[in-house]
Amino acid sequence: MNKTFSCCITLLLTTGFLVLLLAPNAFASSDPHDIIRNGKFYADLRHRYEHVDQSGFSKDATASTFRSRFGLLSGEYQGFQASIELDSVGTIGTSRYNSTINGKTQFPTVADPIVNELNALWVSWKGLPDTGIKVGRQPINLDNQRFIGTVGFRQNDQTYDAAAITNTSIENLHLYYSYTDKVNRVTGHQNPAGKLNSQIHMGRAEYEFLPNQKIIAYTYWLDFSNIQGFTAASSGLSSKTYGLRLAGKVPVTNDFDLLYVVEGARQHDNGKNSSDYSASYYHVVPGIGWSGFTIEAGIESLSGDGQNAFGTPLATLHAHNGWADKFLVTPVDGLQDRYLRATYKANGINRWIDNTVVQLVYHDFNAVKGNANYGSEWNFDITRVFTEREMMPISYMKSWSFGVRYADYDAQDFDQDTRKGWITLGALF
Repeated sequence: MNKTFSCCITLLLTTGFLVLLLAPNAFASSDPHDIIRNGKFYADLRHRYEHVDQSGFSKDATASTFRSRFGLLSGEYQGFQASIELDSVGTIGTSRYNSTINGKTQFPTVADPIVNELNALWVSWKGLPDTGIKVGRQPINLDNQRFIGTVGFRQNDQTYDAAAITNTSIENLHLYYSYTDKVNRVTGHQNPAGKLNSQIHMGRAEYEFLPNQKIIAYTYWLDFSNIQGFTAASSGLSSKTYGLRLAGKVPVTNDFDLLYVVEGARQHDNGKNSSDYSASYYHVVPGIGWSGFTIEAGIESLSGDGQNAFGTPLATLHAHNGWADKFLVTPVDGLQDRYLRATYKANGINRWIDNTVVQLVYHDFNAVKGNANYGSEWNFDITRVFTEREMMPISYMKSWSFGVRYADYDAQDFDQDTRKGWITLGALF
């Protein structure tokens, strides 16, 4: 089935690009040249310096990596559109880190190996009313990326060889379904676990019942054919998950809002998983927003029975449970993360400081089963994206960005003390 699906994707992509780019007169259209005329070439460049100080290693890791991303998005014609995107990740200066494939295991891991990847290659069609179809290698980010994401923080994206369909025929209702044949992970094709053959079904229904308030039902069925390269604790990646998410913002005054997230899910083994387990998940986040400030107090729980735990192997994991990345795999006794997050977006100060975002997060980690204390973590982040034309150092630059991030994990009954720091500079053309 995987081979058949891959052949279908290849055939559709090849045919689509030939039709769109080489034979514009194949359709009866008043202006088929819009495919080329409205096409867009773009470049996304990002340099990052990352430092890792981790107990248990005599040497710190230092990684200076540079990502070049180049893409071409065609114009639309008869509802068709196509895109191709290439990634290249290399090092500039220091490379004293374990990239997962360079063999430098004397250093802590920084999961940004030197890779050259086809990041996207897809054809889409919007020829049916309120319906979109996309086939090929593509990014998939759903909700807060707790279950499905592209891991955009790392230099190389996680992408999906998939066929996806969306429908918005009913007002305020957004339906989504996709089938994924292969997952291309951030560690690249040279890593044994960098390409995961799979049969993945993703289903999602989102309904906006009030302005800025949504209820979302979802189901994710994961079945992986090859899982070599993963630790024993994560060997059972195949699962089926059903969940419900309620999230929104309730205006109280012109500049004061109540915020909330309430989510719950149930997970069972699936497909080639030899384990027989059942696990639960919940996430509750009340918060307030006022004059640029947002304060949230959350509790997130992924259960475990001592042998198996609730897993989210396709999530943008860096965004959850602390930026030190200590819980990329849920411990077998489960994980409870109680956190407090404060965010401020500057406004009305001056044009160089406005839109700067500052974030401070504190995590307290514990096991769900038993009394183990998994430690605590502080996170700090400051970012600024410059989009105003007068702030562009180069005339054809669309935006540039700067960010500083820090994570300090204090271990107790789990893992090792770890401190990580990042400096990131990006430019979009």
